[in-house]
Amino acid sequence: MNWRSPYILLVIAALLWGGNFVIGRGFAATMPPFTLAFIRWVVAFLFFLPFAKNELVANIPLWKREWKTLFWMSLTGIVGFNTLLYIAVHYTTSINAALINAPTPALIGLLSFLFLKEKVYTRHIIGIVFSIIGVTWIVSRGSLEALLSFSINKGELWMLVAITSWSIYSVIVKKNTGRLPAAGSFLVTIIIGMIILAPFAVYEWIVDKPMTITFTSILGFLYIGIFASIGAFLSWNKAVADLGPGKAAPFLNLIPVFASIFAISFIGETLTSAQLIGGAITIFGVLITTGVIEKRKHLVHRRTNWRGQRQR
Repeated sequence: MNWRSPYILLVIAALLWGGNFVIGRGFAATMPPFTLAFIRWVVAFLFFLPFAKNELVANIPLWKREWKTLFWMSLTGIVGFNTLLYIAVHYTTSINAALINAPTPALIGLLSFLFLKEKVYTRHIIGIVFSIIGVTWIVSRGSLEALLSFSINKGELWMLVAITSWSIYSVIVKKNTGRLPAAGSFLVTIIIGMIILAPFAVYEWIVDKPMTITFTSILGFLYIGIFASIGAFLSWNKAVADLGPGKAAPFLNLIPVFASIFAISFIGETLTSAQLIGGAITIFGVLITTGVIEKRKHLVHRRTNWRGQRQR
């Protein structure tokens, strides 16, 4: 097996991100969200600094010039998405959170149309509609009564805000592709994120009950700081550079798959029929949006024509 294959790297990235949902849920009872996010990025910073230090120092004038862009990247991607995710899993299961994360590619496509004036095709609209239906099914537990009475778990609402934050981050990254060195800019956004998170984390330390640090929690910190942050980031970016974002995007659908497997195996969560149905509808919508189903139809059509020609 070629571990440098971009397809293997995409699976690794999805697996590591899937674990992040479960680790976040596992910390829900013992670690407040801003503190967990702060510790995550401190660990990521310490681990990544030796690898990106030269690029960081060499581009100081660029960082000063682009500080507004870097600030918004940090606020939406480093601080926003991850902290909101950790808030969400205080109130909902990691499986639900991961499934609600699934329509992110469709939302990125919508925001790219609104702010970057990218073309929108019929498949994008159809895919977004399916994704909305799927997420609605998940958050309402498949109950029309729950939807009409708006009795929706607030954790799922937080997760919707989280994926909106990540989608905004992705649009900012798209707009600035090629202008900012990847490793150095990532390190700068981590530094900005730690500065933003620090006062909120200190507040939690003051007002919340004492947080017990165990060997298991240290392993959790290392996982989310190194593997879910640096490992997933490097794997994803390398694969996207080789294949392009269009071919990479469908692999995000593996995140809820891995998150569900980990959640059932390690923290005893169960998969409900509403999650299965809603997740399937959502992922189907994303596959339409990213063009996978359309490409598959064309491939089958070409194979059918080729076989027909051979039979002649």
